[in-house]
Amino acid sequence: MRSVDEITGNCRMRRNRRFDWSRRLVRENTLSVDDLIWPIFLSEGSGISEPLATLPGVNRYSVDKAVEAAKRAFDLGIPALATFPNIAMKKRDITGSAVLDPDGLINQATRAIKKAVPDIGIITDVALDPFTNHGHDGVLREGIIINDETVELIARAAVIQAEAGADIISCSEMMDGRVGAIRDALNGAGFNDTAILSYTAKYASAFYGPYREAVGTDQMLKGDKRTYFMDPANAEEALREAMLDVNEGADMLMVKPGMPYLDIIARLKNEFAMPVFAYQVSGEYAMIMAGVEKGFLEEERAIMETMTCFKRAGADAILTYFAPKIAEILSK
Repeated sequence: MRSVDEITGNCRMRRNRRFDWSRRLVRENTLSVDDLIWPIFLSEGSGISEPLATLPGVNRYSVDKAVEAAKRAFDLGIPALATFPNIAMKKRDITGSAVLDPDGLINQATRAIKKAVPDIGIITDVALDPFTNHGHDGVLREGIIINDETVELIARAAVIQAEAGADIISCSEMMDGRVGAIRDALNGAGFNDTAILSYTAKYASAFYGPYREAVGTDQMLKGDKRTYFMDPANAEEALREAMLDVNEGADMLMVKPGMPYLDIIARLKNEFAMPVFAYQVSGEYAMIMAGVEKGFLEEERAIMETMTCFKRAGADAILTYFAPKIAEILSK
């Protein structure tokens, strides 16, 4: 029988794995706090920090409490927040017109956070689902999401959000032509330097449920979103979506959900060589926390492994509800 050295040609892969210091020396991908974006949920009122049953450890914040959260994030070194509002049902309608309210919850929060923590990035979303009475991301007419009317509305909303102080406008509703329309609207209003984060590959996923509870759309959604979100079976389509978004003026591309679509993250990064973000969505967070609560998973290891997977796939930044916890882990 040949010796192991004869079999391997004296190449023993385990040599580099022997010690913690040697593993760190040869590590191909590393995570830092600079990779994190913290999504937070907003609530009307004041003094509110409301726990979410489906997302253990995640709260909805009134504007004053969101400012406190922003200060915490900044102190931890987290570069940016992404805000998502939960407004009163009486303010929601079939077109989501409340997205155009300059004093709406999302814009109030932006102004307050920017005043208190001017050096933290604010990412706002123009999608209509938190503002409609049917839970869809666009204008609904006779059971159909009307693409062009939705695009016109969200382009106007983008300008209003930029006026409130948003640094990056994200568009997660997956309407055709929306990146170009938003870019034209922002440039026309003098916001040439406001960036656009396009949810380029947002899939019609089963992993969004807890998010919908957080923004109050879980009980109202009729039908599903497959006519505008992507089919989970498709990968080449994501490349076409990205090509269009890049040509229309997107500054960053998003893949959502994250973990089930690591291959899409890798393909977009390799193909376009531009910033690609991943969103570790509510269902991914909830699964990890359920495993932790059941004793099936070790919390810190499970969280950090998922983050490393995103970085290995090529993600430049990760939206995750774990962001403060990760920042604290990294600071040890």
